[in-house]
Amino acid sequence: MYTAKGQLDRDALFHQHVPLVRRIAHHMIAKLPANVEIDDLIQVGLMGLTDALSRYEVNQGVQFETFATQRIRGAMLDELRENDWMSRSSRKSQKEIERAVRRAEQRLGRCPLESEIADELEMELSAYQALLGKVRGAQLVYLEDIGHGGGDEDGSGEGFLDRHVADEGADPVVLLRDEGIRRALVVAIEQLPEREKHIMGMYYEQDMNLKEIAAVLGVTESRVCQLHSQAVARLRNKMRDH
Repeated sequence: MYTAKGQLDRDALFHQHVPLVRRIAHHMIAKLPANVEIDDLIQVGLMGLTDALSRYEVNQGVQFETFATQRIRGAMLDELRENDWMSRSSRKSQKEIERAVRRAEQRLGRCPLESEIADELEMELSAYQALLGKVRGAQLVYLEDIGHGGGDEDGSGEGFLDRHVADEGADPVVLLRDEGIRRALVVAIEQLPEREKHIMGMYYEQDMNLKEIAAVLGVTESRVCQLHSQAVARLRNKMRDH
């Protein structure tokens, strides 16, 4: 986009890419606990977009959307890191769920039911579901710590974002280019319970957000969040060797 004088129309570019900020924010919110507000992420993302506009040069040889995406995502990650978005207790809960899924699978020799995972944790089903909502899909970053040893079992040590999300070399898109990982992931998803497999398909293949998925399934958004978190916990266990 250029002005009549042949200069880059940065104001028009800003308005054109506001939906990009919203899209990145909605995808990122699924990785975060419930205390993170979508509006806060969008606001920070708009600042990242403004920064991208001030730094972008046409002769850089990269499309503006690609350049802006990096700046927007980086701004959001910086804000989340400063506010310690994932508490130590949430990281610990995430690991506890994964270990419970693994133990139940080994004991039963099959994919455990939600109630069986709750039993493994010695929790009432309602308490387990509340725990899934607490970690709120933070497990979604499972692809970003493949090959990094799985991180601290107790959630201690360096920040989660520093170890995984901000690690450019651990970008899930890059990892998925590895044909072996991609095949293993397809197999793992096929082994999920039907409803969880359906949710993962809508989220990743059809690019639907949790609210849209909830409407399709006729359940609450929080219930979709719980099932999504549980599905990713199962996938983390199945993908550990990759």
